[in-house]
Amino acid sequence: MAYNFVEELRWRGMIHDIMPETEELLKNEVVTGYIGFDPTADSLHIGSMVQIILLMHLQKSGHRPIALVGGATGMIGDPSGKSAERNLLTQDILDKNIQGVKKVLSRFIDFEGGEKENRALLVNNYDWMKDFSLIDFARDIGKHITVNYMMAKDSVKKRVAGEGEGMSFTEFTYQLFQGYDFLHLYEKENCKLQIGGSDQWGNITTGTELIRRKVQGKAYALTTPLITKADGTKFGKTEQGNIWLDADKTSVYRFYQFWFNATDEDAKNFIKVFTFLDKETVEELIKTHQEAPGRRQLQKKLAEEVTVMVHGREAFDNAVEASSILFSKKVSPEQWSKMDAETLLDIFEGVPQTEIDRSIVEEGQDIVTFCNETTGFLKSNAEVRRALKENSLSVNKNKIDADKMITADDIIAGSFVLLQRGKRSYFLVVLK
Repeated sequence: MAYNFVEELRWRGMIHDIMPETEELLKNEVVTGYIGFDPTADSLHIGSMVQIILLMHLQKSGHRPIALVGGATGMIGDPSGKSAERNLLTQDILDKNIQGVKKVLSRFIDFEGGEKENRALLVNNYDWMKDFSLIDFARDIGKHITVNYMMAKDSVKKRVAGEGEGMSFTEFTYQLFQGYDFLHLYEKENCKLQIGGSDQWGNITTGTELIRRKVQGKAYALTTPLITKADGTKFGKTEQGNIWLDADKTSVYRFYQFWFNATDEDAKNFIKVFTFLDKETVEELIKTHQEAPGRRQLQKKLAEEVTVMVHGREAFDNAVEASSILFSKKVSPEQWSKMDAETLLDIFEGVPQTEIDRSIVEEGQDIVTFCNETTGFLKSNAEVRRALKENSLSVNKNKIDADKMITADDIIAGSFVLLQRGKRSYFLVVLK
């Protein structure tokens, strides 16, 4: 074994519940373990990163991971942690989502390398559920798990007791479907371990119980704590919505900024959970950060490690350079040439802006007219001249004088001119 899987998770604070004898099993043999991913969207966001990282740890520690995409269970919807019935997805949307989720997972888990018998697998439970009739499922699977057992699960008990809007039969059967997934993988792939978030414990143990009752087998379970932020707000959510693992949904700059802006308390937790830095390195980083918190060394390293893992080194370097623009007194044309429109809009989100015809800039216009009459950035020609006299007016982060003409050379990221007065008063001109 490359390293002790459970021991590694324990110091990182990534174990919530673990079934007896699981650690001994993982110490003594190569174990196949799986984690399920519901295809509720055509990508995954950072709320799924803990589970992805768990599969990566499983593979790095010498075990065999299986990533299961819930093509069948996705048609039902997991009631765990929900107070209302999920909207059912159409087959077309579900198929699109499954392909998107598979694409994301393949960036993190090696499904091609290694010996055939120990190679990581990417599976879709629809493949073994699609030909299962209701009668066969009720007879062969349903009879092994009592309604009393299913009703005792927290995900069911809370909803039946009146939390939310009750529970349909569809969602009630979810734990049986997930339990059968575990049974199927146990029989076909010798999969003895299921891993998930703490809200999945009930579903996972239904699987271990089904394996025990139907085939007299022994299976194991491990769950991780649900990630929360120190201030009590939901992890992975921002005012702009989810932080996705695809750059076309969440720009690399915004992704980088999410981690960089973590509070000190969150950064101490996140760097253990979301990176593969060893214990000694993490402890030294935390110590260094405590000695000089203003340097934000912990947040910088966290943002680097996660961004490089998800988007690659080049994308990370570009995000850092984009971040530096906000705090630079002067930005060169070469720096602006690397900037794309989406990243620029992310950097200057919330900055006042206006749209003007591109031809005005291409034909050229004096700075006084441009800042007042054309864009409305400043209220009068006199105010523009005063700003010029004070040397407080900048175009694209560079100080200008009264002779300045706005021309096509001032266009950045293909469609913008950035005006600034003083240190903080920005104004974005969008060219159409």
